[in-house]
Amino acid sequence: MDSISLLIEGFGTALTPENLLFAFLGVLLGTAVGVLPGIGPATTVALLLPVTFSLPATSSFIMFAGIYYGGMYGGSTTSILLNTPGEAASIVTALEGNKMAKAGRGATALATAAIGSFVAGTIATVLLTLVAPQVVRLAVALSPADYVALMVLAFLTVSAVLGSSVARGLASLSVGLMVGLIGIDAQTGQARFTFGIPQLLDGIDVVVVAVALFAVGESLWVASRLRHTPADLIPISGKYMTRQDWKRSWKPWLRGTAFGFPFGTLPAGGAEVPTFLSYATEKRLSKHPEEFGNGAIEGVAGPEAANNAAAAGVLVPLLSLGLPTSATAAVMLAAFQQYGLQPGPQLFSNNGSLVWALIASLYIGNLLLLVLNLPLAGMWVRLLRIPRHFLYAGILMFAALGSYTVNLSPVDLALLFSLGVLGYFFRRYGWPVAPAIVGLILGPVAEQQLRRALAISQGDATVLVDSPFSITLLAISALILVVPLALRLTRGRTSDRPGDDGDAGPQGGPDTTNSPDASSSALIPSTTTTAESKERS
Repeated sequence: MDSISLLIEGFGTALTPENLLFAFLGVLLGTAVGVLPGIGPATTVALLLPVTFSLPATSSFIMFAGIYYGGMYGGSTTSILLNTPGEAASIVTALEGNKMAKAGRGATALATAAIGSFVAGTIATVLLTLVAPQVVRLAVALSPADYVALMVLAFLTVSAVLGSSVARGLASLSVGLMVGLIGIDAQTGQARFTFGIPQLLDGIDVVVVAVALFAVGESLWVASRLRHTPADLIPISGKYMTRQDWKRSWKPWLRGTAFGFPFGTLPAGGAEVPTFLSYATEKRLSKHPEEFGNGAIEGVAGPEAANNAAAAGVLVPLLSLGLPTSATAAVMLAAFQQYGLQPGPQLFSNNGSLVWALIASLYIGNLLLLVLNLPLAGMWVRLLRIPRHFLYAGILMFAALGSYTVNLSPVDLALLFSLGVLGYFFRRYGWPVAPAIVGLILGPVAEQQLRRALAISQGDATVLVDSPFSITLLAISALILVVPLALRLTRGRTSDRPGDDGDAGPQGGPDTTNSPDASSSALIPSTTTTAESKERS
């Protein structure tokens, strides 16, 4: 009952005319940027991060919630109409949604994606309301040593899950940890890695790093790879949804939600696994299995619901423990730190009104998303016709202006484009971007907790494995490192057998999970579509 009463208070804050306007603008901007080709949700959130900084904290996060959901939905539009998924979780939507669009059912595919997103997002937000306070009650009793184990788990899960290999993920994490050391040591007062530059004494701003690695690096990467000719855009046609479409979609929406939310809450979860599980389940249960691979509506409804349910699920560990389990959650963690807030148990006790207003705004943003996107689908399609050189030049200019306004420092602009080039090479060589952001944000927190634990134990390092909780987390961390290696060795032996051609994605679609170009922040598979490869310059 406490959660319900606090949520009602949150609605009282979120439903003021001013905050409703910010929620509306967040959904509008999030969808407008998220619909751009190759721009995934994480890049959308990073690019629009500076827009919210001139607002009060509560209004900023209400707007941020709209950007978050808007960016998630915007990616499904490009997946359906262009067959260009902006992240791994949208691959399945592209497989079936684009076939529906080519068959003259683009409006139906967009409608089932929008309504499925609304249904799954609403149910998942209800579960978030109920689950997050329970996790906070458990987290309050954690010791500094337990938090160190929790941070190690966060580092390894993000590095192992969000990259094409554990080694590349750990390398990206190391870059973020190194950048996080720049500035004045909070305990000794000594400057670290500032190279005599006064502007670096306070460290490199998280927003500058997030916008550089995600938005600037992404723009350079997509602009360098995609075609310069106009996009081969499929026009929206057909009715939105018939009674038969509703009948075939509502069960996949619920099943997708059941897959997505639990996986989103797990440290090693994410949205990729539940979307593929949902696709496989719908194909097995469908009365029309012959349609899969040729535009089955269940293949859009289920995975889209799973994707959006997982998006709400990642907020459980983010808000209650301060652990980002996806690239988008890592950027949201940067937004909290920009206001001097550290997600975790103390956030609910010290800034409860902000947290519950944020959760209430998720309900509102989800509804606004449905109301806006069905009537305005044609407008979003027009954005896809913008010439690519204008589009990505505009994104770079917007990123530069936004980053400069944070501290009004030319040094930030130099860092922005230097790190942006680094972000480009991250994608070029298959290094995931999210571990670098997580290392930058959580590295100083982990260092502080480690020092505190060693100070309490008077330098005895065994304190780090002194509780069942920390032992369990460290054991899980070890498994995260060992299991992928064991699976890779097993697959290698299997693929060496005569007549074994390996596995492909569903219905022969692109399986990019182990591709050297795969990245959770932006996944534009080199084999995504035939049309794309023909028109690429």
